[in-house]
Parts: sequence; structure tokens; C-alpha cells
Amino acid sequence: MLAKRIIPCLDIDAGRVVKGVKFVDIRDAGDPVEVAALYEEEGADELVFLDITASSGGRKTMIDLMRKVSEEVFMPLTVGGGISELQDISALLKAGADKVSINTAAVESPGFISEAASRFGSQCIVLAIDAKRDNGGWTVFTYGGRKNTGKDAVKWAVDGVRRGAGEILLTSMDADGTHGGYDIGLTRNIAEAVNVPVIASGGAGGPEDLYRVLDKGKADAVLAASIFHYRTFSVRAVKQYLREKGVTVRL
Repeated sequence: MLAKRIIPCLDIDAGRVVKGVKFVDIRDAGDPVEVAALYEEEGADELVFLDITASSGGRKTMIDLMRKVSEEVFMPLTVGGGISELQDISALLKAGADKVSINTAAVESPGFISEAASRFGSQCIVLAIDAKRDNGGWTVFTYGGRKNTGKDAVKWAVDGVRRGAGEILLTSMDADGTHGGYDIGLTRNIAEAVNVPVIASGGAGGPEDLYRVLDKGKADAVLAASIFHYRTFSVRAVKQYLREKGVTVRL
């Protein structure tokens, strides 16, 4: 059985790690290079960097930051935010990223997924989906959670994978930053609908939440931010808990 991955998420705004609740009430959480180095020491499997205001502000992603981080850590790095052209992806991969996460540009131009997958390989292309509960289902939002697209999240995940996305980064906007647990229904519905790994994001309050979304939600990996950033739990402690629960993880 493939090991489940524990992935700290570093939301970046103006060159700093930040964290909010339901995509608002943002507060500082440290220097990204220092935070990344700490997570490597703790045994994180990957890191995700998201420039949370890049799309809404029309800015490009943080190539310089990727260079600095990749010089300090050796685990896989995924970066997203403001990626809208193939040259953006090329620049980030050359700067040290292993994968790129696309959301707004993918929704507005679905063919971009196919073009990116064809050029760089599906293994490099992560489709990020920010979803909120709506009339018994889930609706996709873009521009850092600011724009309601009206798209059904499950159908969009299936379409994105068909177009070449090699992984889904799925964030529940309802659960984000609340510490109330992941949206198990959302995660399970998408995990059962696609044949690529699904990373669950939004709502981690403790190790038991990660266990539930890996078990009941059928996620392949879990993303967490504030419980790690503010030292409520360490990555190593979470992994030890999961192993005791019978989950295969790398220690």
C-alpha cells in the first residue's frame, strides 16, 4: 500500500507565511524559508506553497522564493497562485518546484490543463479546487475564494482529470481554518470519482481529523497549516499517531 502523505501548506502573502479562517482574517505565521526548513527536519513528505492573492491581484507567482526554498530543502515542492501561462510553469519548475497547482486559470480556460499536461507531464500538474457547500452539493470558487463559478466541484474534478491533471488539491472553504475537521463528504465524493490522488485540505484541528479524512474520506494525502505553523502538533507527532491507527506513513 502506498504511504499516505502529510503535507504542510504555506499560504504566502507579500513574501510571508500567513493563515486565515475561511479565506479571511489573515495573520502572519513566519518566514517561508525558515518554516520550510523546519518541516523538512520534522519529516514532512511534501510542501505546498500558495500565493493566496496572486490571481486576484494579477501578480505572478514567487519564482525567487522557490529558488531560495529549493536551496534549503530537498522534499518535493508544489507551488500555486497566479499561474496562467505555460511560461509561468516552466519558470517555476526551473526555479525548483516539482509540481504546480492551477485553479483560476484552469476554470477560465480548461484547455490550459491539457496544454500544461502535454508540455510538462501530468505528474507536474495539480488541479486545485476550492469548494463551498451549495444546495446539497459543492460549488467551485476561484480568485482565492472570491468568485463563485457555479461549477459543480465533483464534475469539475472529473473533467480536470480527463484533461490531464495528475492530482487534485481539494480545499473545503467551509472548513478552512476552523479546526473543525475536513469535509469528509466532499473529499470522499471526489476521491471516488477520479483515478488520481486527492489531497484533502481545510479544517485540520488535530491528528484525529487527518485520520478520519484519510480513512472515511479516502484521501491519498492531507494538507494542514495552522496546527503545524503554530506548533499545536508536529508533523512527526501526527505521523506517529496515524501509524498507531494503522495508516501507512513514512517516519
